[in-house]
Amino acid sequence: MSASNWPGLPKGIQSRTVSINDLEMHVLEASPPITGTSKLPLVILLHGFPELSYSWRKIIGPLSDAGYHVVVPDQRGYGRTKIVQSGSTTIKYEDDLSPYRMTNLVKDIVTLVYTLGYESVAAIVGHDFGSRVAAWCALIRPDLFKSVVLMSSTFAGPPKLSLGKAPTSPDFKKVVTEDLAVLTPPRKHYWFYYSTPEANAHMTNAPGGLQVFLREYYHLPHYYVMPLDATMPEAVHGFGPSTEEIQRNAWLTEEELIVYATEYARTGFQGGLNSAYRVNTSAAWSSELELFSGKQIDVPAMFLAGKQDWNTYKLPGAVEAMRGRACKNMEDFVLIDGAGHWVQQEQSDRVVEHLVRFLGKRQ
Repeated sequence: MSASNWPGLPKGIQSRTVSINDLEMHVLEASPPITGTSKLPLVILLHGFPELSYSWRKIIGPLSDAGYHVVVPDQRGYGRTKIVQSGSTTIKYEDDLSPYRMTNLVKDIVTLVYTLGYESVAAIVGHDFGSRVAAWCALIRPDLFKSVVLMSSTFAGPPKLSLGKAPTSPDFKKVVTEDLAVLTPPRKHYWFYYSTPEANAHMTNAPGGLQVFLREYYHLPHYYVMPLDATMPEAVHGFGPSTEEIQRNAWLTEEELIVYATEYARTGFQGGLNSAYRVNTSAAWSSELELFSGKQIDVPAMFLAGKQDWNTYKLPGAVEAMRGRACKNMEDFVLIDGAGHWVQQEQSDRVVEHLVRFLGKRQ
């Protein structure tokens, strides 16, 4: 199925491929008619894990109608974006991890902006893992990204320099491995499970099928702290919505869910696991970000999430660090009642309302 024919995608949204760096990057794009020679302000939307550009289907049209040129890529390792030099359509655990490091993901977006013919972006908006990429875009290139919206995932700032010491794994690694393992019952943290060689196969070959697994996963059960011996499909099984709840679900219909299941059946999850988790649980890849130690996001920022999303507070002190240190100018901190983690799909009208309000401050 052509991406432009995905169910729930409003008419007028274009699906195309842009050649950047070592990628054939797939993007969804919408823009109102242009009058005169001036370019419309550009807004880039970045999806999270395990998501796609399709996750913004309810946001693209309304933002375009509000006067913005909206571009939504499948990020590196996801969906219909292809690594052209890999020689394989399948991303393997054994592949070189360096293309998935954060500075390279930022370079992907910077290159996309210039390839589109722009020299500035009105706002870079990221959800979940995309929030982290958006934060780093704004921190590294404030001249290019004029504002930033972080959704459903906090940003506590760059890591501190390891003065006089070899780089170490994140401080919480001991807590989420050794300490969780001795609980009753024993547990493990999903970040480190997602960094194992087996995680991709566990999800791709979920016993009930990908559609059932993703329905349970998107219901956001208690999977951040998993049973020690469980796979992710085992951890989420039994926590999904009832048949009646699925039938009433307006933000993710079965027809829309099939899009995710079909795309991930084709690509697997390894690309997303590489960028969202593996490079963040290894000191070898996270240490280069110490180059930006002490640097703040200077551009106007907003945090936007579902009020019922525990992810906002899963890292103790992260909200305070984001609002008090990482973002110099956080204008808004918005929690939308009645929404969980997938807020841009669950409460799209409210998300559009806040995005347009935030963007309008700079026009």
